Amino acid sequence: MTTTEHAVRVRGLRKRYGEVTAVDGLDLDIRRGEIFGILGPNGAGKSTTVEILQGHRSRDGGEVSVLGQDPDTGGREWRSRVGIVWQDESAPAELTVAETVRHFAHYYPRPRDPGEVIGLVGLAEKAGSRIKTLSGGQRRRLDVALGVIGGPELLLLDEPTTGFDPAARREFWELVRGLAHGGTTILLTTHYLEEAEALADRLAVISAGRVVAHGEPAGLRERYGSGSTVEWTEADGSPRSAQTDTPTQAVAELMRRFDGEIPGLRISRPTLEDIYLQLIGEEEGR
Repeated sequence: MTTTEHAVRVRGLRKRYGEVTAVDGLDLDIRRGEIFGILGPNGAGKSTTVEILQGHRSRDGGEVSVLGQDPDTGGREWRSRVGIVWQDESAPAELTVAETVRHFAHYYPRPRDPGEVIGLVGLAEKAGSRIKTLSGGQRRRLDVALGVIGGPELLLLDEPTTGFDPAARREFWELVRGLAHGGTTILLTTHYLEEAEALADRLAVISAGRVVAHGEPAGLRERYGSGSTVEWTEADGSPRSAQTDTPTQAVAELMRRFDGEIPGLRISRPTLEDIYLQLIGEEEGR
């Protein structure tokens, strides 16, 4: 694997806080231009990993390359190529949207045009509004504006939609897709399964500081999802179900029994959430 192919390459990453191991031999490869999701419960090591990748926190062991540079030794030029959106808001409430974005632009050697960025995140009509008057979703859009004003090649999103209602979350997803379409590599940490499946080209499931599964969402369902559930209703009205690896054959047998239409027929396969809970449960049970 070469650094030209990957925006992020991590091998054996470790981090401890006293007696607590937050990251325990974690490996990651994130390709340039993709949206990569990290899934895991609270305390799994997601935020610590992001902090290390950004150079905000030192590691205790392992090898890390972000845009071809070790974050521990990355200078101002390298930092300008990595944007980040933390869980907590960082913008001063009394400034307007435009004042804030213009102010943050001065931190970077080659910033994007503030007006362009404000339009990109859908805040053009709020450019003159004070931050304290914005809704939660609008403030999150401003956080993204501050994360991309430096024109980063890699954008780190740490639990970006925590506390969002469903409508605001979907609007934010469209914003993320637009950034990725523009060529930005995006690393997203989340505990929302629907979010990971909707956005991520590939993802890693982390538990207890280790990667327990990784791959494309569809591939994970295929690899870890065992069998299908076929449900139907008997002639006396009683519900029935069966687990099977051959659902088509099961349905054909039911069609012969019912002479065609099968009452209450429903076929389901394990969802990404089912697989996630299975993987986390197996890891916690060790």
